[in-house]
Amino acid sequence: MQYFYQDNHSDDLIVFFSGWGCDYNQFTNLHDKKDILILYDYQDLTLDFDFSKYKNIYIIAYSAGVFVASVFSDFIPNVRQKIALCGNPYLFDENLGISEKTIQVFKDITLDNYLDFRKKYMVFSDDEYERYNKLESLRTIESCENELKVLQRLYNECKKQINPLFDKAVAAENDLIFDLQAQKNFYKDKLHVIPNARHHIFFKFNSFENILNI
Repeated sequence: MQYFYQDNHSDDLIVFFSGWGCDYNQFTNLHDKKDILILYDYQDLTLDFDFSKYKNIYIIAYSAGVFVASVFSDFIPNVRQKIALCGNPYLFDENLGISEKTIQVFKDITLDNYLDFRKKYMVFSDDEYERYNKLESLRTIESCENELKVLQRLYNECKKQINPLFDKAVAAENDLIFDLQAQKNFYKDKLHVIPNARHHIFFKFNSFENILNI
């Protein structure tokens, strides 16, 4: 995996496991006092980063990153809180995660229709759509296609290692990628639902710390 590190000279670190197809550019509207480590591009699950200097580490996992965090976060020390955001550790489970129908939607994304995908699945309003396009991922479609294949393989290899325990979870009321009722059934009273939101929920927050404090 790749990462983007922002040193804010803090003793605390927020580790953000981003979603499929993401990069750090999509989250530059969020401004924090804690140090930030954004993980993305899960074409492997290796990471060379020294966590030892941090007294407190907070994990926020988004979308496909919820699965990645569920198999990776046990190797991170001093974790004080884990939050799942718009996703489920059982990523490719037909009932809890992403359906085969939605996976096919991902596979069918091209340079001709990716803007339609963004508007339907990722954002709730025209204003969010305009802001999203200004903060778009800089990755290629080919990179995202390969990542999806790797994630499916890694899920089949690692699903017995999943740690499904998160302290809190957040879902978007209008998410078309992860079924809201399925997330309610899975997370139960740990789930907080954000109204008037689709899958890219980050325009509802000013910082990652806002998400921690939800």
